[in-house]
This record gives sequence, structure tokens and C-alpha cells, in this order.
Amino acid sequence: MSEHNPAVEAAIMGELRLLDAEVRRSPERLGALLHPDFYEFGSSGRLWDRASVLAELTGNAAPGSRPLTASRMKGVQLAPDLVHLTFDTEEDNGRRVHRSSLWRRTEDGWRLYFHQGTPFRSDPE
Repeated sequence: MSEHNPAVEAAIMGELRLLDAEVRRSPERLGALLHPDFYEFGSSGRLWDRASVLAELTGNAAPGSRPLTASRMKGVQLAPDLVHLTFDTEEDNGRRVHRSSLWRRTEDGWRLYFHQGTPFRSDPE
């Protein structure tokens, strides 16, 4: 059983906020969670930087667009100021993605530094 780790818990809370549709539509709230040097290898294969993610997510005004459900989220603290999270998401259309995030502690708190998404299909059991 994993032990209580405030750094991992802070990163998980940040990640869950990033999945919230209201946060994703707010440039201020979303921007507060992204590190200034943020980048992402998207599940589409596209390379995203902080500015492009902010423009894409906050420019989509449709309420409830792209709802995500997270599962199997776990984390490990790699260094005093670095946490690695892994989890899966499922969109309302059934698309599933393995996700990996690196969170860095800054003067302003824990912020998402790097993210990667890899689509997957469940094998029939």
C-alpha cells in the first residue's frame, strides 16, 4: 500500500483540476496549472506548447465538450520538486488514452511541465 505523499497528492489534485471542463475553459485557471515551459506530445501525435494548449482548450466554448473520465491514476515523487503521474482517460465517445505527466514544484506551487497521451484499445478478454 502506498504511503501518504503530499507532493504526489498535490500533483494528482492539479491533474484532476486540469480534467475539469470549467478549468479547461478558463485561461486564468488553466494557465495557473501549466508551467511556463510546458509542452505535450498529444495523443494525436501533435507537439503542443503552453500557448497552443491554452488557445485550443479555452477557445472551445461548448459546455461539456470532451468530457474525460480518469482511472488508474498513480504517482511517484522522482525528486523533491518533480512528480510523475500515470493514468488512463476515456472520452464520452469511447476513445481511451494512456497518459503520463510530469509536475514540477515552482514558487507558485505544483505546475504541469510535460504531458504525453498514447491512444489504446482494450483487448477483448
